[in-house]
Amino acid sequence: MKIIEILNQEQMSLSFEVFPPKKETSFESVRIATEKIASLKPSFMSVTYGAGGGTSEYTLAVAENIREKYDVPMLAHLTCVSSSRETIRERIREMKERGIENVMALRGDLTPELEQTDRRKWDYRYAVELIRELKEETDFCIGGACYPEVHPESPNQREDIRRLKEKVEAGVDFLTTQMVFDNNLFFNFMYKIREAGITVPVLPGIMPITNANQVERAVRLSGAFMPQRFKAMVDKFGSDPVAMRQAGIAYATDQIIDLYANGITNVHVYSMNKPDVAEGIWRNLSDILGKSFLE
Repeated sequence: MKIIEILNQEQMSLSFEVFPPKKETSFESVRIATEKIASLKPSFMSVTYGAGGGTSEYTLAVAENIREKYDVPMLAHLTCVSSSRETIRERIREMKERGIENVMALRGDLTPELEQTDRRKWDYRYAVELIRELKEETDFCIGGACYPEVHPESPNQREDIRRLKEKVEAGVDFLTTQMVFDNNLFFNFMYKIREAGITVPVLPGIMPITNANQVERAVRLSGAFMPQRFKAMVDKFGSDPVAMRQAGIAYATDQIIDLYANGITNVHVYSMNKPDVAEGIWRNLSDILGKSFLE
């Protein structure tokens, strides 16, 4: 099933993101964790690609396994940073062979090694180039990324939104935000992009922080603003792992409820291969979503 069909339905949806193993010896533990999340029957699941495509060979294996065993619609990430056109076309062929219908088209993060290379020689320098190729050569449902707090490489939000509109016009069917901890920033972003003529569905990305050590990494990766009440939660419970886990799930749940209450019908959770966290959020929202996911 294509993701856009899910997003265009009237009922609320919740999806989870997982990541593939970095090496073959870790595949079994990742398989178990992702299957436990899939058993909750989320609206769909996405599988990341890894920095520089480093885990790409396992992305499709995880996606195919979940789709076949649990019939959960899958969204496979595809990054183009430093990749040749031949490599991308091979990945597209593999996706089609494995029955993947949905692709998250991304440039990808720049590793320290990639930052030192001459980008002018790359076949793809921006995600929009990959999106155009996917739109011209496939019938995939295409997702794209957006940054409510401005892409770290953009000079300002106006320019960032202009480039985002280019991606949508190139063929993006829906957008997913980087992690957001303050819903007001998301609502403000939505107002601005709608004013700019971007009308595709946008899924806010929610990251449940269940370990105080995650905070620094989350800020480093996304540059996300941490509201005072979030900081207070970490200060109060961060030294107690059990309490922090429960508080983190509660904070994420509260964000999602607020989003639903304010007319956002689709939310994406960065579950980080943590079935207990995914299940905690499902339990908190099962009645709100109108069905039991844990029968």
